[in-house]
Amino acid sequence: MIPYGKQDISDSDIQSVVEVLKSDFLTQGPKVPEFESLVAKYCSAEFAVAVNSATSALHIACLSLGTQKGDIVWTSPISFVASANCALYCGAKVDFVDIDISTGNMSVTALEKKLQIAESKGQLPKIVIPVHLAGQSCDMAKIHALSKQYGFYIIEDASHAVGGSYQGHKVGSCAYSDITVFSFHPVKIITSAEGGMALTNNSNVARKMKKFSSHGVTNITEELQEVSHGPWYYEQQSLGYNYRMTELQAALGISQLERLDKFVKQRNYLAKQYDTLLPENVLHLSQDVSTESAYHLYIVKLDEQASNSQKEIISALREHSIQAHLHYIPIHLQPYYQALGFNKGDFPNAEIYYSKAITLPLHPNLTQSEQLFIIDTLRGLL
Repeated sequence: MIPYGKQDISDSDIQSVVEVLKSDFLTQGPKVPEFESLVAKYCSAEFAVAVNSATSALHIACLSLGTQKGDIVWTSPISFVASANCALYCGAKVDFVDIDISTGNMSVTALEKKLQIAESKGQLPKIVIPVHLAGQSCDMAKIHALSKQYGFYIIEDASHAVGGSYQGHKVGSCAYSDITVFSFHPVKIITSAEGGMALTNNSNVARKMKKFSSHGVTNITEELQEVSHGPWYYEQQSLGYNYRMTELQAALGISQLERLDKFVKQRNYLAKQYDTLLPENVLHLSQDVSTESAYHLYIVKLDEQASNSQKEIISALREHSIQAHLHYIPIHLQPYYQALGFNKGDFPNAEIYYSKAITLPLHPNLTQSEQLFIIDTLRGLL
């Protein structure tokens, strides 16, 4: 089976993990701060907080911005459920902004219209979480301008987009957001086995995220509320979580980071091959000239004239040992969210997208022969 995504683990990656296994620290050692520093520097961000998953990073991001019961958080319906669940963990309400059908990203037009209506009702969101689908940044400058007009925070869910760029800035610079979140899951651009990271340029937000990621505990002298009892002393100052990243994960992430630009370059090359060689009745997500996608995924859409259904094509591709997939089921159609009051028809572009989208394999080790086999097989099915 040709997988839709796959990690690339080198001998150097393995050696970096082995060195940690032989060291004095398997957790809470020097590797996590080193990984945070390197990613922050790569993205030109001031601060980074490494955690055990992007879901955890989204959660502490919401918490650090004061999200609580009575608040409203908006995100995209085309994402994994974690992009919405993070707000529910804080007791907030969730709503969605429909997508731009051509890119799959949050529609700025739909966002602006929804904000105008919400303002008239006194129901503006506290936070908006744009999702950089497949690795391409949303139009963050326009979303940022709306945030200044309507007074909401921005958390970029860039789980797909580490290594990508927007308007000459690396995704993660937080030039147009309060916090950016990355994922280091094995099928993402680089991996730490499992893991995530939240970046910010706000020192107060960074301190809060660090505490929330480790039980709400601190031993930093300047943050203590009492005079230290001794070198062992720490204080729990809030209700936090055990979201820490291990030294093993950080070591793997550091090693992988050395090849991040190489991975992104290869993913873009493979995406351009798909763009050029796929039949005309297969439409790829449009790419804005102001962005360089990290191409975590290569998503196509069937045109109206396709003779076979999406389900038939994905099933047939899998019968040919090609792991075609679908990213994502609209969150508002999940049974849990329908029980919260969402219904079919609420976000029509997301639902049209879901009826036509197919994810084709894309990862740095996809060979030319494998890619041509995928293209020829798809052409034959259509």
